[in-house]
Amino acid sequence: MLVTGGAGFIGSHLAEALLELGSEVRVLDDLSTGVRANVPAGAQFIEASVLDGAALSAAVRGCSVVFHQAAMVSVPRSVAEPAECLRQNVMGTERVLSAAVDAKVSRVVFAASGAAYGDRPVLPCREDAAPAPVSPYGMSKVAGEMLMSVFSRQYGLSTVSLRYMNVYGPRQRPDGPYAAAVSAFASALKAGRRPVVYGDGRQTRDWVHVSDVVSANLLAATSARRLAGEVVNIGTGRREDLLAVLAALGEAMGVRPEPQFGPERSGDVRDAVADIGRARELLGYEPRVDLRRGLAELADSAGAVRA
Repeated sequence: MLVTGGAGFIGSHLAEALLELGSEVRVLDDLSTGVRANVPAGAQFIEASVLDGAALSAAVRGCSVVFHQAAMVSVPRSVAEPAECLRQNVMGTERVLSAAVDAKVSRVVFAASGAAYGDRPVLPCREDAAPAPVSPYGMSKVAGEMLMSVFSRQYGLSTVSLRYMNVYGPRQRPDGPYAAAVSAFASALKAGRRPVVYGDGRQTRDWVHVSDVVSANLLAATSARRLAGEVVNIGTGRREDLLAVLAALGEAMGVRPEPQFGPERSGDVRDAVADIGRARELLGYEPRVDLRRGLAELADSAGAVRA
């Protein structure tokens, strides 16, 4: 098994789960945002980009399944650096698929994104709706889905695209201007700082725990269905606004949050929640971690002390 981006947040949890199941695991990561310490013991680590053809070919050789997690994942950064976003996320995905075809890989599982939906006036978001991304990041992930479909049609490669909603959990990086909301909130509260909320805080998201995302990847990899470029939402089917999430995290950490508000960020959507009917039907997926429980576990992993 190969996990691209396996030193990152989701990828490292996935690599760990594969090892626990007895799989041989390789991790390919250039450490541009991943952390070497995240790579679990027992995984073969290759420090390289998916754009490095020789390293990628060596990493894929002999693998039955490729989990393609490597990407520029920041919406604000994609707005600031659209060309680099396309290079990493579109060209990088094509390189992974081409290497998989050459190595006769059985299946590629792609980390797609709910950012494909953009600002949908009708909720919940369904996979049969036309994509309407509002950021280069969202567009790059839609392009990746199309590449998955094309490579299935033209080369017979089994592929599936998992549209992650807002993933949270341990190991999510809290630093920098592009940090995800939950990890940034937890870091600020732990340090005694006022967390920054961009916009009015009433924007809603479908918050899905990283362990549920890992479960979806494992189900997609082992499905007996052929899978030929299907797009599948991975979320919870429920949504909460940012201020409610911040309040629940503060309660779990034993502090009363006093947010400071910043301007809305370019490329962010107002509301999002997934219809997960296709994931249930096609993969047998069911989210297991309730948001409050997930936030409490995150607080514990961060060393927080409840009041």
